[in-house]
Amino acid sequence: MIDIELRAAVPADAEAVLAFWRESAEGTSITDDLAGVKRLLDRDPQALILAVDGDRIAGSVIAGWDGWRASLYRLAVLPSYRRRGISKALLAAAEERFAALGGRRADAMVLEENERAHHAWGAAGYGRQDQWRRWVKPLTD
Repeated sequence: MIDIELRAAVPADAEAVLAFWRESAEGTSITDDLAGVKRLLDRDPQALILAVDGDRIAGSVIAGWDGWRASLYRLAVLPSYRRRGISKALLAAAEERFAALGGRRADAMVLEENERAHHAWGAAGYGRQDQWRRWVKPLTD
């Protein structure tokens, strides 16, 4: 692995995080906007973990904890930084956060079509639960 720093995102990172996700993450979300990222950071300042190389974001994961469930979102690594152990380091940091908060199981949101992600999550010890499906309802237009 390269020499990267793992740290919690701060509000000043929000625009750079959105640009990073556009380049590195698969798919988009209704919350992929400045207000959404800032709301996340206001509510839980430790939830968005970044891997940074100097002033460049190389990776991210959202490690959301609601007191009941430990949920993982937006695990992404900049294409030029992949296969260097960054996602492994991000997941280890997220899992340590969850364990310290009392989490007993982590759930990951993974796009069906993202085969590369399926392999990465499987290699990290996560398994698909076929008996569950995600049901959603947009609350805004």
